[in-house]
Amino acid sequence: MASAPDLFQALSSLPHGPEFRFIDELTELEPGIAGKARWALKGGEDFLRGHFPNAPLMPGVLMIEALAQLGGILVQTRPGIAPLKNLRLTAVRQIKVLGSITPGQSLHLSAKLDAVMGTLGQVTGEIRDDAGNVVLTGAVTLAGEL
Repeated sequence: MASAPDLFQALSSLPHGPEFRFIDELTELEPGIAGKARWALKGGEDFLRGHFPNAPLMPGVLMIEALAQLGGILVQTRPGIAPLKNLRLTAVRQIKVLGSITPGQSLHLSAKLDAVMGTLGQVTGEIRDDAGNVVLTGAVTLAGEL
């Protein structure tokens, strides 16, 4: 388990601005191996106005992005290896959206780094709701530059 400064540093490794960050807190981190995180859907996010009027819920593509961000932290925190530059989501595989997150709920993310080949990282994970129900599973590929 990483210390509080390590968790802060890992969150800082994301290239996103705060407006597009879907991780509020890392709850567990084994650098370069696995991690858990949480993000709260507050209800005032701009994308909720159109997704969907009078029945807002977290878009599946943004749940995939949240999983990719946790995966990015795993790729960027591999011990003894310099972080990659320009790390980006490049592929999604076997994504299944099995439920939804509504305002007032949190995404509970877990991910593991399955493999790294050069500048590519393969991550699998899932997202659960506050009740522990799985709402998304799948894998993402991230690519960067040395």
